[in-house]
Amino acid sequence: MFDPVIAPSGTLLGLLQRGRGDGTLHALTAPRAEALAALNHCVLHDPRHDWQVENRSLYYARLFLDLNGELDGIEAHLFGPEDALDTDEARTGLALAVLGHLASYGRRDALVLLRRYAATGTNWAWALDELALRDDDAGLRSLAAPVLARFPADAEGEAALAAAVRDAFEPRPWRLWADDPRASIAARVRAALEAGCFDRWERQLRSAGPRPGWSVQAVFEWARQGAERGAALHVPAARCLAAVAGPEDRPRILRAAREGTDAVRCTALRYLADSDDPAALDLIESAVADGSATVVEAAVDAFERMRGAAAVDRARGWARRPGPLGAAAGRVLACRGGTRDRDLVLAALREAVRGEGPDAPTLWTLVDGAGRLGITCAAPVLRHVYRETASSHLRGRAARALAATDPSFATGFAVECLWDCEETTRELAARHAETGDARVVERLRRLAADPAEEAEVQTAVRSRIGPDLPAA
Repeated sequence: MFDPVIAPSGTLLGLLQRGRGDGTLHALTAPRAEALAALNHCVLHDPRHDWQVENRSLYYARLFLDLNGELDGIEAHLFGPEDALDTDEARTGLALAVLGHLASYGRRDALVLLRRYAATGTNWAWALDELALRDDDAGLRSLAAPVLARFPADAEGEAALAAAVRDAFEPRPWRLWADDPRASIAARVRAALEAGCFDRWERQLRSAGPRPGWSVQAVFEWARQGAERGAALHVPAARCLAAVAGPEDRPRILRAAREGTDAVRCTALRYLADSDDPAALDLIESAVADGSATVVEAAVDAFERMRGAAAVDRARGWARRPGPLGAAAGRVLACRGGTRDRDLVLAALREAVRGEGPDAPTLWTLVDGAGRLGITCAAPVLRHVYRETASSHLRGRAARALAATDPSFATGFAVECLWDCEETTRELAARHAETGDARVVERLRRLAADPAEEAEVQTAVRSRIGPDLPAA
């Protein structure tokens, strides 16, 4: 998939794409047609940069319910000609997940679309997993024949069927079909279940990795050969060194960290950093100064893994440096520095936003550090990251940092966070939002009664429901 195009944060579309609580609040006051158009755009053109970890489906499903939205756009998206041409599950996954939540809320039209797509669509396995959580036994049994018809009754088809059964997230449909009264269906599914179990067992017995009995030189050679094939193996190779290297091997490893080929040098640096070798920090500094881009990246990563006081002290000296080592030093101080390092972490945070924007990967660590260290002066930068980032996870981290640094959080961003797409952000808001706002009281009651809400969020809500906030 191409990176999604995210609209400005001040627009309704931009708010909904980001999954912000203000997106829902603005959509409910906007003209219905405009709100539904923006909502459909988000569902049909997944706005997430990392669709495998960021949440949007429940957020969009709830808004569909609030707007009483029709599903014509989703239907056209799922059953159009492009479904056969673009088989990437990311094209339809969000729409199917939204339908799954709508079905759990009792939308019969969503359930019908899921059944139809499971029978005929390209991304049928995702639809089947959604139905496994929401459909009744009769509905699932009706899909046995069309799903099995996808797999020819030959050796290749049976192997594909066994793989589909093995990789299914939800086993319920397959277990139902294994007991189907139609012998032809039950026999095929039982055979596939058995083949999948055997394949999993067989793969566990296979071992394609290094052996602890190897020598240091053999581990270096394995890492070098991997690099020639395009596989970066320095991380597992460093773990192997930890198993096979002895004190007598240290001079060889130190030499490899200074003079080895890229793969060997990366392996040696990782091993020395993980073992907190006294020479590791000097070798990391040298590697960043004269190494290739691959070596620099590995050296910086190795440095950030170091936990000792020496690494933190060195980070204080490196933090004001330009380049990757200075940025890494800022992150080390954000994770493990003390109150004396607040100015350095704040400077790193400001520089990252100024130089790389509100979606810079380094911000995840720096935002957490600003909250951990209670850097109140960081609140304006954190508010900017909260508003502008396209990552709902980074926004949640910014919200958590604001809760620790911004006295206005409880009456400001915490209120809109009750409608956020991420459950961890809603949980944070449930614990902090000021209940003097009538919207907060109403939202807490709704979350407490919503069966689709996460248990952690409802626990936080219940902690706020007391004499001043009686349950509805």
